[in-house]
Amino acid sequence: MHRRTLLTASIGLGSLARAWAAEEAGPLPRDPAPASYGCDAADGVLPRTVRHVFGETVVRRLDRLAVLSTGQLDAMLTLGLVPAGSTWVEDGALYDAYLAAAYPDRVAALAAITDLGTRMGFDTERLSQLRPDLILMNGTVLRRDVYVRLSEIAPVVVTRGTGRNWKGDFLLLGAALGRSGTARGIMDAYHTDADSFARRVSRPVPSVSFVASIGGRTRIMGTASFAGGIAADLGLARPTSQRFPDTSRDLSAELLDEADADWVFYAGRGAGLGPMLRSPLWGTLQAVRARRAIPVEVEPFFLNAGPTAARLVLDKIVATIPSAGPG
Repeated sequence: MHRRTLLTASIGLGSLARAWAAEEAGPLPRDPAPASYGCDAADGVLPRTVRHVFGETVVRRLDRLAVLSTGQLDAMLTLGLVPAGSTWVEDGALYDAYLAAAYPDRVAALAAITDLGTRMGFDTERLSQLRPDLILMNGTVLRRDVYVRLSEIAPVVVTRGTGRNWKGDFLLLGAALGRSGTARGIMDAYHTDADSFARRVSRPVPSVSFVASIGGRTRIMGTASFAGGIAADLGLARPTSQRFPDTSRDLSAELLDEADADWVFYAGRGAGLGPMLRSPLWGTLQAVRARRAIPVEVEPFFLNAGPTAARLVLDKIVATIPSAGPG
């Protein structure tokens, strides 16, 4: 009889989480890859020693990969790879619809990925049976004790996680997977396009708001959110109500006006979106009256943090907000 063994994650109460929380209160860095992270070996060279959040790991093979955390499947596909095993995304699927749309030639390979269960309670027995060469996890939710136990199965590389750290995490994964050059090229192209838009965006710079209604909770995104960081890269302003250094804050129906801006990008899943749109306050928002409230997909705007998601968010914002001229 198959026995499912689950590892349950504990959320940020230790010293590492406190340190990252303090770090997230500062301005968003352009390239947040700590110098101590990465790999000195040239791309394609094995074995390779990778420095990461929880120490150093020697990677000897890269034939069978397992991803456990948010954004890592996105990053791997962006680098041209498909893992052998992965945990679920938010709706229970093994991959998000935006990834299938972005990489239609890999849908069959995505469908063949081994199901490792949920991100915060994954199946370690099935993971062990997969016999991966490398396991990838984030250290924000999955803690050091999880890392130690996973290291008994296979080498493990740990990224930081959260939407704020997606750039550095992507570069670290590129180093771990022997594709640093590819990862750096993708990041350079992203920043080239973001800088071009920032130079030509109309003045005064418009403000943007990001609102998500998921699972009965309506939230506005702060400066440390994934979408908030992309807005900063694009040189866009944020309304005063959203200039807080957290990822998000809950928004009650009575305070819906705090979601207003020149442009509002909003998404929903479940029962929450309908009540928000039917609220009397929603129709009073400046962006709604000006027809500048733009519906977007929950994925990739709000529930992922990878380079393909970032490109889709950037492209959507650039296509939506008028610019003053060529960059």
